Amino acid sequence: MSRQLSSATGTILSRQTVYRRLGHIGLYARRPVRCVPLTATHCPLRFTWSREHAFCTPHQWPCVMFPEESRFSLQSDSRRTLIWRAPGTRYHQENTIERRHYGGAGWVVWGGIILGSRTDLHVQSVTMTGHIYWDVILEQHVCLFRGAMGAEFLFMDDNACPHRANIVDKCLQSEDITHMDWPAYSPGLNPIEHMWDMLGRRISARQLPPTCLTELRRALLDKWYNTPQDHIDNLILSMPRRCKAFIASSGRHTPY
Repeated sequence: MSRQLSSATGTILSRQTVYRRLGHIGLYARRPVRCVPLTATHCPLRFTWSREHAFCTPHQWPCVMFPEESRFSLQSDSRRTLIWRAPGTRYHQENTIERRHYGGAGWVVWGGIILGSRTDLHVQSVTMTGHIYWDVILEQHVCLFRGAMGAEFLFMDDNACPHRANIVDKCLQSEDITHMDWPAYSPGLNPIEHMWDMLGRRISARQLPPTCLTELRRALLDKWYNTPQDHIDNLILSMPRRCKAFIASSGRHTPY
């Protein structure tokens, strides 16, 4: 590829000159943000849902449980790790992180957050299925909160396949659990996504990162239970702001 570019006046400019001049006006080369794929159908649904919920009263969101599952790997996520290095040392051993393409061994975790509380963290090595979701998650975790809070309890659940299994729907009906409608492909609305990111960053920042699955499981449980409750409460109370951000973007991608 040529290292020179022609300007509109015919002057030959080096690529470095172009980069420098772009930098002077605040433009720099950056990796594109990874976001969920949105179709022409998703955006209006996200917009409509946010408009309907943007002005929910402060007394409504505390009744909603926000659950989700995520996967944590033994392999460090280099996107969560920043280093300082001298020019020309990018590939020096101390400045690299070896990471398998598919992340290596890890755990699938499930948790739920609600204003003033949180569920226990469920950790498993296998992919979540409808039967596991019903027998373990709903029966052993969600139903306990429904019993304690009564009919005001709302269960927010995304549209993942295990969550939409017939056996799950029957369980929700039999336990009289009100299911909150949720727009597809909307992780930016779910405050627990920040909880997972927080856990990942804290585990990556440990002086001695986990080297085996047992240590990783122990670290996940430790960070989950020791996260201050006010951090969780602030995430849930940010729901009106999240909805307004979706409205401002007409249902397209927003920071989260």
